[in-house]
Amino acid sequence: MTTGLRYLDFDYSEDTEGHGTFDAMASTSPDKTPEVRAEVARVLAWAEAAFPDARGALDERGLWDYDLQESSEDDPRYDTITLSISGTADFCTALRERFGFD
Repeated sequence: MTTGLRYLDFDYSEDTEGHGTFDAMASTSPDKTPEVRAEVARVLAWAEAAFPDARGALDERGLWDYDLQESSEDDPRYDTITLSISGTADFCTALRERFGFD
C-alpha cells in the first residue's frame, strides 16, 4: 500500500516503554504549504477516527498524541512544517498499516 503522502516522510523511533514516535518534516515553497497541511490533516483525521477520544499524553493513559510546528525559514522562499505523532504499540501498528510505513 502506498501512503499517498507526497511531502511527509516519517522516521520512526521507540522508547523503552514501547511507545513509538513518527517524525516528519517538510520544507517547501509557500505555495506548497497548503498541500503539506492537507497531508497533516489527513493523518490526524485518521488517528482521531481510528482511535477516537484517545488523544492525550501517553504517560497519562492517552493512546496517541501529536506535536505540530510550522515556521517560515530565514529564507522567505521556504516554509517548514514538522509533525511528531506518538502512540502505543497498537496505535503505531495501525498507523503503519494504514499509511504503508516500513
